[in-house]
Amino acid sequence: MSRRRPAPDPLPRLHRVDLDATGPEDVVFDHDGRVLAGVGDGRVLRMELPGRPGERASVAEVGRTGGRPLGLEVLADGRLLVCDAQRGLLRLDPDGVPGPDVLADSVAGQPLRFCSNAAAASDGTVYFTVSSRRYGLADWPSDIVEHRPTGLLVRLTPGGEPEVLLDGLQFANGVALAPDESFLVVAETGARRLTRWWLTGAAAGRHDTFAQDLPGFPDNMSRSPGGGFWVALAGPRTPPLDWLHRTPSPVRRAAAAALRLLPPLPAHAAGVVELDLQGRLLRQLADTGRQFRMATGVAERDGRLVLGSLVEDAVAWCDVR
Repeated sequence: MSRRRPAPDPLPRLHRVDLDATGPEDVVFDHDGRVLAGVGDGRVLRMELPGRPGERASVAEVGRTGGRPLGLEVLADGRLLVCDAQRGLLRLDPDGVPGPDVLADSVAGQPLRFCSNAAAASDGTVYFTVSSRRYGLADWPSDIVEHRPTGLLVRLTPGGEPEVLLDGLQFANGVALAPDESFLVVAETGARRLTRWWLTGAAAGRHDTFAQDLPGFPDNMSRSPGGGFWVALAGPRTPPLDWLHRTPSPVRRAAAAALRLLPPLPAHAAGVVELDLQGRLLRQLADTGRQFRMATGVAERDGRLVLGSLVEDAVAWCDVR
């Protein structure tokens, strides 16, 4: 991606679906077009968006993880994969027996903590990310500042054990499969980069760069109706952080330690990018009016774009087509 880009287009006016909880970090559509999100108190919520602005949305609880749900993935049978930052990779039936099944709670001999996002292939294989092996969700800014790559991309085959495919990722985050499942893409938030892992063809089992030098820090991803990918940008590129990442590791460690003693960082206005299957930027949308802060999840269906956020007490939606 070129370093010289046109200014982003403004996001259309965002409409909020207010929740009685904070942090709907990821958003996905179920098979009936309803929106699912996990919030900070451990609940998974399902929303029927209004037909038009000004109408009320319907919000219902469909499950509890007993931890902190982050990334979600709807399976072909309607059940839901939940990446829980405290409990690991879970599976939940939004319309069935209460309580999730634990699919994986350890990887490479260590407890599975900070499980971040997942994608399910048609053969039942699940690919999921672990953002950091040094820090938990509460200290995620320290991992970004320290810039020591400990994120993982993991594969779980039906009936198998979790297998690490890629180690040393810079805060591994969102993950999405290509429409033909020939490759998957994982977001490295700390590097402002998307990495591709090839699943088929001559390059199967190898990885390369899908897109780099993104205009912000990529978070969760989803397939776009046009065949490419939507990527949520949790914040814009910041020159001071670029400079800090070039300093020696002791400086970065000291900065990360100091950061944990400071008040929370202010959240940036929401932003998203859409990429095609070659990693080329199709469009960049930014919330110039600060209607919604820190977009960490994005999904589109029937021309409606929905955003999640780690810090907001709402999800947001707008019409983009």
